[in-house]
Amino acid sequence: MATVDGIGDHLRALLGDAVVEIIEHAHEVGVVVRRDAIVDVVTRLRDDPELRLNQLIDICGVDYPDRVERFDVVYHLLSMARNLRLRVKVTTDHRTPVPSLTRVYPVAGWYERETWDCYGVLFEGNPDLRRILTDYGFEGHPFRKDFPLTGHVELRYSEEHKRVVYEPVKLAQDFRSFDFLSPWEGTDYVLPGDEKGAVGAKPNG
Repeated sequence: MATVDGIGDHLRALLGDAVVEIIEHAHEVGVVVRRDAIVDVVTRLRDDPELRLNQLIDICGVDYPDRVERFDVVYHLLSMARNLRLRVKVTTDHRTPVPSLTRVYPVAGWYERETWDCYGVLFEGNPDLRRILTDYGFEGHPFRKDFPLTGHVELRYSEEHKRVVYEPVKLAQDFRSFDFLSPWEGTDYVLPGDEKGAVGAKPNG
């Protein structure tokens, strides 16, 4: 049976030239593989009797805007039988799709939808690639590093229209410039409850 200490050699033998890099740190193992080989890689990891990584527990994205292929797509695999976890990564950009894993792990469908919704990573072969966390008609992908923290629109319930309406973000200019050393410095605006910490304030009771 493969152990964490010796899993790197086993992965190289099992996956061959699909391996880009193997990372072993703090008793955890990660393997970076070619994007076009991801389906074959996870199939081998699932079916290998030494590993038996038969559960896909998560897919997530990571954004590195300065890279040509700015996104990591990270797959977290689990073997209950071997008490083993493995992190598999591929890289891509906002135009190049990653092969879907829905034929290997059906649960990948929703994870891939979440990664597309939040990061804009495309998954080729996903039968239902649509938003899953944000609202219909949402603009952009909110987990990208260049997505504005205020978003593009705000919503409120309109008594006039008797429904939720979307409007452009209207943030007071006083709160657009955050150039102070801490959130407690700068403007004269007093947040509710701040008076409790004022000098000379009497404790309750």
